[in-house]
Amino acid sequence: MDSILERANELKQALTDFVLDAEGDLATALETYTAEQLARSQQKDRKQQDLAVDAFLSAGQVGDKTPLDLFIESESGLSEHDRQLLSDWKRAFTGLFAIQQILPDGFELMNWLTTKTYIVKPNNSATLEEMARLKVGEILLTRIAPVDDYWTFFSPHIQMGNLGKPKLAVAIGNFKQNHKSDLYGDAPELLEEAWKSVDRYHQDFLDFFGSDEMTLPGYQLSKKIPEFQEFLTQRRLDEAGIDGSKSLSEMAQDAGMSDEELGDVAEAMGMDAQTATKMLENKDAVKMAAPQIDIPSDLKKAEQVTVLAHPRWGQMFLTTHTQFINLLQTDDWQNVKGADKLIRNYLEAPEINAFVWHRLAQQYPVQLEKVLQGFLQRPEFDLKADLDSLLRSHHKPLEPELPEIASVPIHLHDLFQEALAEVTKSQPKKSEKKGTKGFQRA
Repeated sequence: MDSILERANELKQALTDFVLDAEGDLATALETYTAEQLARSQQKDRKQQDLAVDAFLSAGQVGDKTPLDLFIESESGLSEHDRQLLSDWKRAFTGLFAIQQILPDGFELMNWLTTKTYIVKPNNSATLEEMARLKVGEILLTRIAPVDDYWTFFSPHIQMGNLGKPKLAVAIGNFKQNHKSDLYGDAPELLEEAWKSVDRYHQDFLDFFGSDEMTLPGYQLSKKIPEFQEFLTQRRLDEAGIDGSKSLSEMAQDAGMSDEELGDVAEAMGMDAQTATKMLENKDAVKMAAPQIDIPSDLKKAEQVTVLAHPRWGQMFLTTHTQFINLLQTDDWQNVKGADKLIRNYLEAPEINAFVWHRLAQQYPVQLEKVLQGFLQRPEFDLKADLDSLLRSHHKPLEPELPEIASVPIHLHDLFQEALAEVTKSQPKKSEKKGTKGFQRA
């Protein structure tokens, strides 16, 4: 093992000790960050905890500085090379990696989220020996950091085995949920395109519904969403210069393809052979590539659903928003039946995000402050000064995270379609397929 890796191991241990032994703001920031990370994860074992701590080392914030910044400032004896190595660790990221090749002192890994490849080496002999049993094709969840012209493991690896496409799709879906800040951690250009797709979807939403806020019965929403789906499909077809009035069979003729060739294409997009054949025979069928927008059954049955739309936060579907506003407008909210439960739900439910709270604070500042003072039993609670800390304490990010409506890179779109096709073929008797919410082509 070369001297750079040995030094990287020493610095990583010193950095970890510095953070874990800290008091004051740094200790508070660590506790808050790891609690938020672990709250997302279904598994909360030791490796997940270590992964959360290791992510904090390079991605956490203490005021306007990172733990790395504070460590570098505190260690006057660091060499210039040490300082550069530590600064480079700000590029560390968590990924879902496939082993492409096994090397004498490490691995060639591909990040499944971006298809970028890396030479990654363990920074100590014990880890190298532990990882000697890994095989090509296996999937690892881990965090890596740059060292010179290659990378090193920055956290323990979580071994997931050699996954087929359906299980790999599930693993990527879990990664999207549990590690949102690292979704495209090594590909800022992909992240930018994903955010552009969210803004574009928001504009589509406004063009169709005419407002960024509306309230309607669940059954009406369940009818409007398919209409919005049709609107999106037609807009994309128009943009692509495709005649939406033609059947798949007619499109095949125009493209000089046989029905069999187009059937293969349709199957690759996630349709089973029977469905593809029906679409070829149906002169009115055309919506073959449109992503489905799923409406959960509780929304369909809801008496009222309030939809809030934002170009960064996406769309929020809230079934009790009218009740909450009525609560704010009541002279004595404590006499309202179920008030405590409603307020607690607004603080704890992940779909009631910071945007919803800030919107309420802007629209009903006096009333909201009064309600929170009573509910929290904090008469000194100041909405402007204390709301954000209250939201953070309930694990609500203050900045928007990439919403489910964001488009994904083509290779992920194709993976999810192929995974869906495999599941469909293995369950031919089931007419209902799980939707691919959030995984749509840009």
